[in-house]
Amino acid sequence: MRELYRSHVAARQAAAERALAETGFTTLVLHSGTQFHYFGDDMHAPHHSNPHFASWVPLAGDEHLLLIRPGERPKLVRVAPEDYWYEQAPLGEPFWLGEFDVEEVGTPAEAWDRVKTKGYVAYMGDAPSVARRHGIEESGLNPEKLVAVLDWGRSFKTDYEVACMEQAEQAAARGHRAAREAFEAGASELQIHHAYVAAVGCVDHQLPYESIVALDEKGAILHYLGKRDTGGGKVLLIDSGATHNGYASDITRTWTTAACDSRFRELVSGMDALQQGLCDEVQPGLPYPDLHRLAHVRIGDLLQRLGVLHVAGEDAAAKGLTRPFFPHGLGHFLGIQVHDVAGHQATPTGGRNEPPSEHPFLRTTRTIEEHQVFTIEPGVYFIPMLLREHRSGADAGLFDWDTIDALTPCGGVRIEDNVLVTADGHRNLTRPYI
Repeated sequence: MRELYRSHVAARQAAAERALAETGFTTLVLHSGTQFHYFGDDMHAPHHSNPHFASWVPLAGDEHLLLIRPGERPKLVRVAPEDYWYEQAPLGEPFWLGEFDVEEVGTPAEAWDRVKTKGYVAYMGDAPSVARRHGIEESGLNPEKLVAVLDWGRSFKTDYEVACMEQAEQAAARGHRAAREAFEAGASELQIHHAYVAAVGCVDHQLPYESIVALDEKGAILHYLGKRDTGGGKVLLIDSGATHNGYASDITRTWTTAACDSRFRELVSGMDALQQGLCDEVQPGLPYPDLHRLAHVRIGDLLQRLGVLHVAGEDAAAKGLTRPFFPHGLGHFLGIQVHDVAGHQATPTGGRNEPPSEHPFLRTTRTIEEHQVFTIEPGVYFIPMLLREHRSGADAGLFDWDTIDALTPCGGVRIEDNVLVTADGHRNLTRPYI
């Protein structure tokens, strides 16, 4: 890991130097971020580091500063206050330490004193007012073009980043296996969640996002966050990941018991095969929206084969009949952020490619390129709100409403893997572990 990390920092340095030259800045200051307090309260939210800072160094905590100048070793100023309220662990000898000139200070003010903001300086972080007080010009506060250039670069993963994400895959896979075992033993949503985090070896706020643990009809709520204490479900949809050095995995599986409706069990099996088939389509040069449209066609075929629709793939997709069953995007970039940056970015210097109007929630409109990592997560859900308008519409006869009503208590199915784009296709980061 140390050698991979050394190459990663060298790549980050080279990318930063190119971005600074292209935008006219001489120096870049990355701020790990400030504590966020809830309005009217003295409680603060769990800290998430500025992802640009975190992509350089896996150092937890707020107020750290990273100074980057062309031709110089990056300088890291760690803020380690004397504090008896919270544990202040010593830095020790982490694997990344040798790539930086490191200084430790006790306060944020001291950190800024150690960062000499000479030249034309760019600041990236959540405290521009503080940066302004330390002499950084208005045009250097989160400058749009520089942010765009660095965002674009972050959508291509180094070998170190991929290795971290594979560690996160393995950790999440332990959790998913434990969750399935708990589900099959009749556990509640809350108990399944507890089994998951225990197997991963973390507490809730260390997950990359709040877990979705949905039994039966709750699987039709795309971001269901409840944790009911009643068990004995027939269907489990679980969407949960893990992190390693700040990098995330994002995995969804749907499991059923023998008591589940056989048609829904066949749907889950069909979706698993469909999802793997979509992964097999991944290759450089393919626009991600085209892959999303292909998912709708194949979902239409599957629903017609199972008797849910009376019209097959191309026609079903063209008529919009698959959209109420599959209302979200096929996937998103993945990395330091679960929904990683630049998914809609048009060029390396900015601009935006909006998702197609018929698929407004698609998070990635980029053309697929080598070294990208993203999710492939098709789903089929029985959502009464979305199906309601079709019950009396012109195409109502193209739906088998008896089958739909019978399967609605099962909720939905989603299968999600994380894939790395290679020169001639892809490598699935999830399937080797679950």
